[in-house]
Amino acid sequence: MKLKEKLITAFFELENKGFLDLDSNIHKIRSKAIADFEQQGFPTKKEEDWKYTSLKSILKHDYCIFPNDENTVELKDVKKHFIHEIDTYRIVFIDGVFSSFLSDTTHIGMDICLMSSALKKPKYKILIDHYFNTIANKKDSLNAVNTAFSNQGTYIHIPKNTIVSKPIQLVHFTTKSECKLLLQPRNLIIVDENSHVQIIEKHQSLGDDVVLTNSVTEIFANKRAIINYYKIQDDTKNASLLDKTYIQQKDNSIVNMNTYSFGGKLTRNNLEFHQIGERIESNLSGITIIDKKQQVDNYTIVNHNQPNCESNELYKGIYNDEATGVFNGKVIVDKIAQKTNAFQQNNNILLGEKSVINSKPQLEIFADDVKCSHGCTIGQLDENALFYMQQRGISKKEAQGLLLYAFGNDVVEKIKIPELKSRITNLIAQKLGVELGF
Repeated sequence: MKLKEKLITAFFELENKGFLDLDSNIHKIRSKAIADFEQQGFPTKKEEDWKYTSLKSILKHDYCIFPNDENTVELKDVKKHFIHEIDTYRIVFIDGVFSSFLSDTTHIGMDICLMSSALKKPKYKILIDHYFNTIANKKDSLNAVNTAFSNQGTYIHIPKNTIVSKPIQLVHFTTKSECKLLLQPRNLIIVDENSHVQIIEKHQSLGDDVVLTNSVTEIFANKRAIINYYKIQDDTKNASLLDKTYIQQKDNSIVNMNTYSFGGKLTRNNLEFHQIGERIESNLSGITIIDKKQQVDNYTIVNHNQPNCESNELYKGIYNDEATGVFNGKVIVDKIAQKTNAFQQNNNILLGEKSVINSKPQLEIFADDVKCSHGCTIGQLDENALFYMQQRGISKKEAQGLLLYAFGNDVVEKIKIPELKSRITNLIAQKLGVELGF
């Protein structure tokens, strides 16, 4: 049975067994979503947004839709995957199942908890009904299938005038399993007026089994809210991630979205911003360092719908061996969005003779009083700089590593958590095969 038919069958089996609340508003949304997925199917390269990325190699497997057993892991075995140097809130999933042992949630002054629990409690119903599935792209079939099975994931609500004292970590582990796992986490994050939060998200396989994660996150930044979000993607060779994140911002809010992609078979990052107020700042940055036959596809959209707003977008990539990179960035400026300031840049270095980057920065501007620019560079290391460093006693490998680190350093400098900055620096050094003494 093909994966599409298997998913549709699994949904109706859940309904027949009474595992879904058939009277809830969420169930109506789920039913509409599975119908949309049945009609659309999985995206193909015939679609413009997917012209550089094929899903055939990851959809051919016979995935388990639901994990058969609840696996456990010891803290000592996974501690290295946390930012354990600092105190944080943690929401941890193992093979798609919430781990209360490894998690540290709270309902004191804010809600940092499990999505499935929030869906069942009446006190969260008004907020969830108001926000859930309102900004996720309804025409995206991957969103649709995630919505249909939305249950496990994270629910975060930060009430107004709250500065969250420590970062929040969202960590998804997969273990050795008898079957290939398909995971579909769904996250809902609401940050109210004048509040500030830092969030770190990571998906990590603990073995070499085939796993596919289809994740959807909706983020709402209300007036004067500040959100710093960090995605760390450094998975094994058989793990693939389809990650879709949607952000809605209101007046005077600031959202910094940072993506660090270092591993995995196929990683697709869909990132979509909606600015629905004035004096909004949206910052997108990312660095990709991959090799072998890995692929990372960054697809971004920033919708400037109101005047006096800005967006800054900087993505850098280093590709070795037969690695493939994709940057498809679009900035849309509505006709009423005067005084918009939008910057978009994609810089890439190809180290392998067969490495490839497909870059497509785009501007769609319907206003006339704006400052908008975009650009793209693709090249190799500066041979003169490499020769200069070697002449001063630095080995070629170390010189190459230092130049590549300097190339991506302005993305690393955007990290506002010192311990996380140190972790990312070490990951970059590992990927470049050098030791960085700073």
